[in-house]
Formats: sequence, C-alpha cells, structure tokens
Amino acid sequence: MRRPAEWAGGGARRPARSVLVGSIADMAGSRVPRQLFLQGVAAVFMFAFASLYTQIPGLYGPEGILPARKTLRPQGKGRWQQLWETPTLLWEAPRLGLDTAQGLELLTLLGTVLALGTLLLNSLRHSLIYFLLWAAYLSAYQVGQVFLYFQWDSLLLETGFLAVLVAPLRQPPNRKQASQGGLAEASPHEGLPFWLVRWLLFRLMFASGVVKLTSRCPTWWGLTALTYHYETQCLPTPAAWFAHHLPVWLHRLSVVATFLIEIAVPPLFFVPVRHLRLAAFYAQALLQVLIIVTGNYNFFNLLTLVLTTSLLDDDHLSAEPGLNHHKKITTSWPKALLTILSLLLKLATCGLLAYGTVYYFDLEVDWQQYTIRSRTTFTFHQFSQWLKMVTLPTVWLGVASLAWELLKALWRWTQLRGWLRKFYAAVQLSISGTAVVTLFLISLVPYSYVEPGTHGRLWTPAHRLFGAVEHLQLANSYGLFRRMTGVGGRPEVVLEGSYDGHHWTEIEFMYKPGNVSRPPPVLVPHQPRLDWQMWFAALGPHTHSPWFTNLVLCLLQGKEPVIHLIQNNVTMYPFHKQPPTYIRAQRYKYWFSPPGKQGQWWRRQWVEEFFPPVSLGDPTLEMLLRQFGLQDKSPPRARSPNNSLSQALNWIRMQLSPLEPPTLLWGLLGAVAAVRVMQAMLAPWSLQSSPLARREKHKPAPKKDSGAASDQAAPGPNSSTSSSRITRRKK
Repeated sequence: MRRPAEWAGGGARRPARSVLVGSIADMAGSRVPRQLFLQGVAAVFMFAFASLYTQIPGLYGPEGILPARKTLRPQGKGRWQQLWETPTLLWEAPRLGLDTAQGLELLTLLGTVLALGTLLLNSLRHSLIYFLLWAAYLSAYQVGQVFLYFQWDSLLLETGFLAVLVAPLRQPPNRKQASQGGLAEASPHEGLPFWLVRWLLFRLMFASGVVKLTSRCPTWWGLTALTYHYETQCLPTPAAWFAHHLPVWLHRLSVVATFLIEIAVPPLFFVPVRHLRLAAFYAQALLQVLIIVTGNYNFFNLLTLVLTTSLLDDDHLSAEPGLNHHKKITTSWPKALLTILSLLLKLATCGLLAYGTVYYFDLEVDWQQYTIRSRTTFTFHQFSQWLKMVTLPTVWLGVASLAWELLKALWRWTQLRGWLRKFYAAVQLSISGTAVVTLFLISLVPYSYVEPGTHGRLWTPAHRLFGAVEHLQLANSYGLFRRMTGVGGRPEVVLEGSYDGHHWTEIEFMYKPGNVSRPPPVLVPHQPRLDWQMWFAALGPHTHSPWFTNLVLCLLQGKEPVIHLIQNNVTMYPFHKQPPTYIRAQRYKYWFSPPGKQGQWWRRQWVEEFFPPVSLGDPTLEMLLRQFGLQDKSPPRARSPNNSLSQALNWIRMQLSPLEPPTLLWGLLGAVAAVRVMQAMLAPWSLQSSPLARREKHKPAPKKDSGAASDQAAPGPNSSTSSSRITRRKK
C-alpha cells in the first residue's frame, strides 16, 4: 500500500480526514522559526565567546584583576561531586598542562569556532553541539565572578539549554522531501520544546515591565525615565545623544509604549489567533531594535530578538511558497464562524489595549501645541493588587498553552503509520514532554519572584526542583532597568595617575565616557566588561566594588594585560613607558552637551574623591587588599614552557591582540555574511549537479492520463486499478 502518496503536497485530491490532519500540521508549522532560533543562538554564542576571549588575560589571567585560578581550589571532594557542585570543564585544565586562565582561553576559542561552524553548516545544528556550547559557557560562568554576573549571561545559558532540546538529534530530510512528506515526515515532538522559548520570552518581558513599577522608581511612575535613560545608561551610542534631545512629551509617550509592550502585550504570545501573535512579535522586535540603536547592550538585545522567533510560523516566513495555494477554500459554516470569532477577538483585543492605554495613562492630544499629554492615573497599591490578581492566572495561562501543545503533539503521534515508527515516536514524545514539563515547573519559581504571594503558593516540588538545579542556570529571574540611576547626572569614575603626587594625568578608557570631546562608541555585540563594572562602581562607594582595589594595584604594578583592557593600543595609555607612582580616582557627574556645542558630546562636574591616592606598599592599599581577601599568597600553578598547546594558545593570542575586540567581532560577522552569500550563489549550481537532479532530468515524462484527472472523471475502460478499488469501496 502506498499510503505516503496520499499525503503528498501535489495537486492530487486528498481524503476528507486528511484536511483535518493537515490543519493540525499547519498549526504546528514552526520548522523555519526553529531553524532561525538555532542559527541565532549559535551567532550569539559566537559573539559571547569571542568577546570574552579578548578580555581573559586582563580579567582572569595570572596578572589579571581577578585571577581565575583562585576560584578553583580542590577541597578533597570526589571528582564527580566537585564537578556537580562547581560545574566547569576547567577542572580538567591541569591535565592538559594549562592553568585556569589558559584553559578558559582554549574553551572560549573552541566555543567560538564551534558556534561559527554551527551558524554556517546545517549538519552541525545538532543537540549535542548545542550542549557543548552551553557546557562551555557554563564553565566560563563558574569562574567569571563579578565580570560575568550579568542578566544576559544567565539568559544566554537558559536559552542555550533550550536550544539543546529544540535542536534535532538527527538531521531532518531535505526541504523537498519535507514539503512533500508533510505530516508523515514530521516527528510529533518536534515543536514541543520550542514552546519553552516562547514562555522564556514571556517571563523576560513581563517581569521587566512589572519590576519598573514594583521598584517604586519615581521616574518610571512619573513617565520621565527616558528623559534620563539615554545619557545615564552604561555605554550610550551616538544616536542616544539625539534621542536624549527629543521633546519631553515624546519621552513620556515612549515610556507609556514601553509599559504597553512589556506588560500588556506579552499575554498575546499565547493566544490562538496568529495575527495577534504576529503583532506581538513586531512590537517586541521594534522595542529591541530601538534599544540596539541607542545603547551598547552587547548581545542582549540580539538574544531577545532570537527569542521572538518563537512567535513566528512557517506561513508568515513563506517557508514553502505556493504550498498551500492549491488547497480548496472551505466555505463550511464552522470555518466561517471561526473566522468571524477570530476577527471579533482581534478587534476586541486592539480596542481593549487602546482603551486601557488611554484610560490608565490619561492620554490627551493638545492640538494647539501638537503634543500628547500623559500621566499615570493608578497608584502603587492599585498596581500591587492588580499584580496579585493576574500573576497566578498568567501561570495558568502558561499551563493551558503547554497543555494545548502537548495535545497537538499527541494528535500528530496518532497519525503516524507503522507500529515500529509509532513506538519510536512515543518514546521520543515521552522524553521530550517530560523534559518540557519539568523545565516549565522549574521556571515557575524564579518567575513568581515578581509577586511574593504567588511565590509562596507554588507547588512545593517545584521549589525542590529549582533548588536542585539552580546552580546550572536552567531558569532565572529577570528584571531589566528596574530603577533609573543618575537622575541628577550620570556618576562616572575617572582614574588618575601621577609620578610625584602633585601633577595628575587622567587615564582614559576606550569605551566609557571620559574625554568630553570624544563621541560615544558603537560596540554591539562586544561587551567591555571592565567598562561595565566601572559604571556600577560609580553608583556607590569603592568598598562596594572590591575588585576596584585590585585594579588600582595592577595599574601601579604596570600589568600589561590589565592595561590592554583600558587601551588596546598601549601607546595611548599615558603611563606605558613607566607605571605611575600614585593612583587615585575621582567621581564626576556627566551630562550630554546641549545642541550647538560643536565638537563636544559631554559636559561634566567634579563631585568628590572616589578612591584616595595610594602607591605600592601604602598601608591603606594593603589594608583594603587584606579586607577584601585579595592578597593571594599561593603561587600560580606551574606549567611546562614546552607545552605545545600552551604555545599554540600564546601564538593565537599574539596574532589577534592587535585587533580591537569590536573589529574582531565585526570581522566574524562579515565572514559569516560572505560565506552565506557564496552558499546562496552556489546553491542552484549544486542542486542541478546533484545525482538526484540528474536522475530526474533523464526520467521519462509521465503519461497524461490518470492521477488527478482520473479522480475527477467517471470510471471508464482507461481508469487505473487504484481508482477502481476506491470506487468499489465507496459502493
């Protein structure tokens, strides 16, 4: 029996039962979005590994600010227990003759190359490859200390683990077979883990919107946050200067739009009406693109854009153009009723969002001044009561959506033919379904942090599951831009060095604000982690940032790896010939310069001394080093100078060190683009020269008789045998 032919995507008429099955398959059409997601995750891993690699000697090397070897000290525990408690592959670095920092270099290099290959080669988009990428970044995270404790690092680890589940264990058939095979070629569990990506996107955006109001930050409540954000963010771009000088009423309206996109829109991720889901996608994508244009947030917004692929489907991306055009339009009353209900739901949702925005933010058009006035009309107590009311229902919304995905997967499983294939698919579906449900339960714990009452009412086993795997970063809590800092001017720490203690010279960083005449840089997707931590250090006293004392010590000692973090071109460092005798730090406040100031991007004002003048052997410096436990008496692990792997790593470092990190990352991006263009140009030629294409070319043309025509014509003497059998069954 040739059952698969009945499901082919050609022009042959299909049985009525297949129409229902086809509609179920269309609802699960996420093959192309999944591929985009996997490619996007690989690209972000490539950027993250390459960016971190350029900074390892200065951050974690033996002469770095926080040497990585201090974090991995054997404590007499068993090998596997030690690996479980501190899950990092760097425990094995000594077996290769490398110290911890060189092991980290090897790990990030391999991660970059593996992610690059995964981005370019479809055959490498395998579950095992993504597991290796995730394990490598988790290994770096374990020794990264404060310089890797950012929300986007946790987000990348959580997303990377989801990619392990989304990626196939075996490569799917080629595109032509997939389009012809339809449901018969698809595994029932394929799209199930991809739902977790949508759930992660919901948690990220909804929590990021809610914490802005639960923090009681007056700028968010007063809708004035964006009048400060562009100049007070860590590393603004040149476009941020222009955005900062936009009218205040537009800034206030932008805050309203932010609340709408981050709080009101995310529940639409789970609605059954695809046009509402697509509208939610474009809203999220617009927000991320605007953030990328005005701020250097490394790979974070790129990663968020990768998560938004979970809102797309094959039809919207025209994955198989023309595939569904042959289907006969059904005019049955149930379908017409569903179409009307869908339209009413779209109109009701849009109307409700518009009314709620106007009502709760009192939007009013001022026709005389051509502005839109806005203000918050609800109180903190009202918002807290609303949050208590909706947090648990959003959990049940996730439960209902996941249950629907499981039912769709189960339905697809019932359509499989052959007991062996059905058994194999049942095992896959059971494992995948169990993993998805378990990760969903684990994620409920950090998600419920947005509302303490809901957190206390969660199922107890969910808390236990989360506690058991919390150190693996499988699920995390998020809340970006919780409070707006620098309302009275952005605080900035400026380091100064001197040879005599009287004449001081500023030490200017490559990226963070310093020289008021230097324009803000464009760094995406690179993250200069020292510059970021300098921004956090400026928000409080230096004792809140213990690593800063070690930075001062490294500069007094003239440690070249640390100097490279400040100026990649050492000759630009004012003390490159001889280390300074004294180091101190001053706190300034910076503001964007007003329009009309030619050649000046910033203006600044001195505030106070941030770190007192110290020199090598200074009692104050020694006391701070002892207080923060930064005096390391243990010598570095000995490594063989003749180790070929160590020599290879040193050679690679020498070749790449002249390149500035953003240039290196943009070079990788350009190489990917060039290879992609070459692949697109060679694809038609390779397709024509393939053995399958040559066989198709020499295959004799089929006779113009039976097929679709015999299905429509009355049975006659020239009818096929199969057609006559169908006729007999009907009788």
